[in-house]
Amino acid sequence: MLKNWINIFFYHIKNNKLFTVLNVLGLAIGIAGLIFATLYWNDEQSYNEWNPEKNNIHMVINKVNNEQWPYTVGTLGKYFDGDPNIESYNYSFNWYDSELFSYNGKKQKIEKAFNTQSKFFDYFPFPFIFGNDKNALKDDSSIAISEKIYKIFFNNENPIGKQIKFGKNFYTVNGVYKNEMKSSFAPDVVLTDNFKKIITKNLDQWETFNFCLLLKLKTNASKEAVERKIEKLFIENVIKKEANEANITLEQQIKEHGIVAIHLETLSDARLNSELNENWGYPEGIGNYQYLIITVVLSILIMILSIVNYVNLANASAIKRAKEVGMRKILGASRRNIIAQFISETIIIVLVSILFALVIVEISLPFYNELLEKDLKMYGSEFYLQLLFIFGIVVFLGGFFPALYISSFETQKVLKGNFNRSKMGIWFRNSMLVFQFAIAVFFIIGSTIVYQQVSHLTNKNLGFKGDKIIEIDYLKKFDTHSDESYQNEFLRDYLRIKDRLAKVKGVSQVATGNFSFGKGARSSRDYLYQNANVQGLNMAVDFGMLEMMDIKLKEGRYFNNKYASDTINNVIINETAVRILGIRQPIGKEIVSGDGEKLKIISVVKDFNLRGPQEKKAPMIFVHLKTFPLMAQNVNSIFVKVNTANIENTINDIEQFWTTKVDTEYPFSYEFVDKKYARSYKEYVKQKNLFSLLNVVVIVIALFGLFALASYSIERRMKEIAIRKTLGAETNVLLIELSKQYILYCIIGFLIALFPVYYLLNKWLENFAYRIEISIFPFVIGFVALLFLTLVVVLSRAYQATRVDVLKYLKYE
Repeated sequence: MLKNWINIFFYHIKNNKLFTVLNVLGLAIGIAGLIFATLYWNDEQSYNEWNPEKNNIHMVINKVNNEQWPYTVGTLGKYFDGDPNIESYNYSFNWYDSELFSYNGKKQKIEKAFNTQSKFFDYFPFPFIFGNDKNALKDDSSIAISEKIYKIFFNNENPIGKQIKFGKNFYTVNGVYKNEMKSSFAPDVVLTDNFKKIITKNLDQWETFNFCLLLKLKTNASKEAVERKIEKLFIENVIKKEANEANITLEQQIKEHGIVAIHLETLSDARLNSELNENWGYPEGIGNYQYLIITVVLSILIMILSIVNYVNLANASAIKRAKEVGMRKILGASRRNIIAQFISETIIIVLVSILFALVIVEISLPFYNELLEKDLKMYGSEFYLQLLFIFGIVVFLGGFFPALYISSFETQKVLKGNFNRSKMGIWFRNSMLVFQFAIAVFFIIGSTIVYQQVSHLTNKNLGFKGDKIIEIDYLKKFDTHSDESYQNEFLRDYLRIKDRLAKVKGVSQVATGNFSFGKGARSSRDYLYQNANVQGLNMAVDFGMLEMMDIKLKEGRYFNNKYASDTINNVIINETAVRILGIRQPIGKEIVSGDGEKLKIISVVKDFNLRGPQEKKAPMIFVHLKTFPLMAQNVNSIFVKVNTANIENTINDIEQFWTTKVDTEYPFSYEFVDKKYARSYKEYVKQKNLFSLLNVVVIVIALFGLFALASYSIERRMKEIAIRKTLGAETNVLLIELSKQYILYCIIGFLIALFPVYYLLNKWLENFAYRIEISIFPFVIGFVALLFLTLVVVLSRAYQATRVDVLKYLKYE
């Protein structure tokens, strides 16, 4: 019996080569898409899963004026000692620094250097190769390095106790750890360099948010109590003080300005369920949960489309196999035998399709990684259960239902040749075709809307111009944690570099600031005006920085070195800050910083997007670098405006100066501001590219099904076509008759897709502060494109049918 089934299977493949290829290829593409989505899903879900403390570790997130801040004040820690709900706490920065690592003449730029307190490895228990987590950070002169750094510098020697130079200072290696696991904190170098001193200097600061604070709770049940405790501390030390200064009651102050709302976010939520912005929060970034879900759902949708395509083709091909089924039933085959036969054929086709899918994935994985900016690898052991599940689902949906349908043929009818007139079979196939059309038009319309939104972001007026500005990485070679050092060494060093760069041919302007376009500012503080307050971004700039970036003034003037007060107490604020503070005629008015300094407003600049064009514009307070020397600790780059003529020579001259006069050890690194800024919305560019790619895949699969189904449909009507031609029917009349039903299915599919595509894409657009409104244009494109492709396929097959020799189909009549 099995041999008989195999012979029949190969006989049908031999006589239906094209449709077998379309079946296998359609399924393979759908399965490959689902494998890609599975690899992406597994990778994102694996973040922090290895960490046994993931549900006990919490980051303190502050909500100030509807802004979520991953930074908090350095004074909270002393209130946690002895708290029965808190096991421990650990301050750190939540970003990586770049430093030069050197040992025995070898030098290497380290991109992921991390400064923290000594309990870091209690929170992230990476396994140690040398040393242990208890002594790795025992004092400020200690340093722990990852296995990757160890292999670069130490080969097979034991590094414990070795002195290495990192940045400006020398440190003792006390541990080597493995950090290949997916983690929200995965530095290559960990040190506690002067962190205790930094925290000590901020013990009484309640308005300046500079530090990442991680808490380890004794039980998760105490989470809410700790949140309320921190909020109460802010009320007692900040809001009550503001109420007294405004001479109003505490209740009035809270009612008018709210409180600093506290949320403790668990490490298990850090990657995919964080409340923070993707541009900041955790050193390894925040995953885009919506993007992940979109990828998985669309891949499942394509898989369903592939299965529908297979089912449709299987049901259509049942016409040719109806008499075979009838004969088998007469010869004694039971319905169970027939179902088993057709399911076994499906198993073979699905197995072949999975093999092709794995080949497609293996070949395409580098391009997929580039699209997602990932390093996904395909290991069968990691997703074989999911692959087995995919196999079972495809066999069940693609094999069981067609087999059940075929086995239900009535023997008497099919042997008489009456099955072709079965309304049930025709209705089922047409319903599946309409479903395919609906999915196809969903993708066409969706990709058009996504393209329009991303184009809107890329073409939006940002409020500054960065196309001729290069941002050069600047490594400060002095004590970066000393106010006095910053006030003297930083300014002296920077001004020397600025003076020399300005003399390079092709350089028109040089300036700096403590922020980065596309990444934002690293600190904020409270600023008050009468009874209003705003959590403003600290924007410390040099003379000429605003002019160089073409940031426009709404009123007033730019900072000018002719006015001594510009480096003492003068500030510039943006339109958003003016609006929140409610200042009328702001020029000459005074605002008060959280530290009590009175600052005079000399101008208002127009709003611009600092972190990305998809986000709302933030309130900004601009001061000169000398006004608050501590802000200069976040100056990590120097901005240079270059002329477009001979730009290559200009950059070469800058590099030569930099590597010989500024830093002979640190590699010269620069990037154009506009290109760096573009990375702030790269997630949405990736979504556009993904949607476009899937759109092509869906259309190809849908056309496979349409081509095959139209071929079967027209083949069943060949005798009718021959008779019509004999009676004098013209070709155009035949073409209209053969294609009109598909036009109707196209319209129905379009109408079915209208509401889902409008609702889901409208939800997607809610992610953007600046978004397009959905117009009728994408829907027109979707319908016209689908109708055009349908007619191309159907009319090409119909035209071939009208050119046949009528005698071939009528000679036996």
